[in-house]
This record gives sequence, structure tokens and C-alpha cells, in this order.
Amino acid sequence: MYAVIKTGGKQYRVSPGDVIVVEKLLGDAGAKVKLDQVLMVGEDGKDPEVGAPLLASAAVNCEVVDQSRADKIIVFKKKRRQGYKRTKGHRQDQTVLRVLDINGKGAVKAAAKKTAPKKEEAPKAEAKAPAETSEKPVEKATAPAKKKAAATKKKATATKQKAAPKKKAAAKKKEE
Repeated sequence: MYAVIKTGGKQYRVSPGDVIVVEKLLGDAGAKVKLDQVLMVGEDGKDPEVGAPLLASAAVNCEVVDQSRADKIIVFKKKRRQGYKRTKGHRQDQTVLRVLDINGKGAVKAAAKKTAPKKEEAPKAEAKAPAETSEKPVEKATAPAKKKAAATKKKATATKQKAAPKKKAAAKKKEE
């Protein structure tokens, strides 16, 4: 099974398991990304399903492998006999994606089987998680509250410091 997707102004033909390099997408390494601009979905030996321009029910699920930058390119401009030369460099931000599965009219059946065991394992993990994390959310809740309190104190002192010179300047004007 394959799909033709559009991202970053370019089109890519992808299959499950492929690794592609695309324009920068939001997300850290390990994050899941859903690409829903699917132009075509097909299987080998069968007629592909083509969108006009997009397939509404199709999506490609990917995992972010890496966020990096491309090789440096040199941009050099010159006008002969004019003494004009300019040199610049550029590095493009890019994201490396691994295609996990393709969801669409001809969705992969094996992918559906893989998701079913994860759902069974998830309740077991959730049952353990509340007992372990019952103490941790309290700590996490207090830490952001402390940060917010500290931030408000800093803002208050900053406004006081800014307000004090203005009052002095106003007092000097009144004295004159």
C-alpha cells in the first residue's frame, strides 16, 4: 500500500515503514504526527483512489525521528565589472519522519490488529498509574504555582521600579 501526501509545498510517495525528510513540522523526536493532506491512496496491482484534490477520509500516521538542519548552501551574487559581490549562507530546518501506517479506504488490516493489543494494555497501565501518580500531581501542581507566584512578584517589583522614577520626574517638574 502507498499514498501520495502533500506537506511543505512538496509531494511525497510513501509506504508504511518509509523514512522521509520533509520541511520542518512541529513536534519533538518520538512525537506522533498525522498528515491529512492525502492526494492518492493505492495498492500494488489495484487501481488507486485519487482525490479531487484531496481524499477526505485518508490520513498518514508518522513518527518524528529527528529535528535537524540541512547542509549549508552558499548564496553568491555578483555583477561583473561593477564591484558588486554578496555572499550569504543558508541552512534549512527539516524533520525526519517514519511512516507508521496509512488510513484510508484501503486501510492496512495489519495496522488495525496492532492497535487492538495496545488498547488492551492501556487499561492495565492506567490502573497502575493512578496509584503511583496520586502523590506526583500534587507536587507538579505546587511547582507551577510557585513559579507563577515568583513571576508575579518579579512583575510587581519591576512595575514598582519603573513607577518610582516617573514619580520623581513628576516631583521635579512640580518643584520648578
